[in-house]
Amino acid sequence: MDYQWVKALHLIAVMSWMAGLLYLPRLFVYHSGVEADGARAQLFALMERRLLRAIMNPAMIASYIFGIWMLVLNPALLSEGWMHVKLAAILGMTYAHMKFAGMRRRLEQGEGQSDRYYRIWNEVPTILMIVIIIMAVVEPF
Repeated sequence: MDYQWVKALHLIAVMSWMAGLLYLPRLFVYHSGVEADGARAQLFALMERRLLRAIMNPAMIASYIFGIWMLVLNPALLSEGWMHVKLAAILGMTYAHMKFAGMRRRLEQGEGQSDRYYRIWNEVPTILMIVIIIMAVVEPF
């Protein structure tokens, strides 16, 4: 497959993954503000579970598959300093994804945190996304 097609599929997957990473902690903020045993909490739990399992997990896997495929097609990228920073930020994004999965489970079990806690975590994917985009587009070093 042509490199440009792989790159396009990678970007589609990353955009889907980012949409979930930006929306899921926002759902946590709303979820933390309702009664743990109520119908609204059950609805938020369902929305969070579906978002994670049906969109975020497949998008993350696809992002990795197409990203690795791009590196296989162009291994010289691994010698670039900016790529090392980008890869470190991707690992941070993956950590945030896993952390959010744990938060989802705890919220579903009625063991949530404050809305402030989730609001702070909501900023992590944004910061990492900025680093990743600057590295990939500007290639500063």
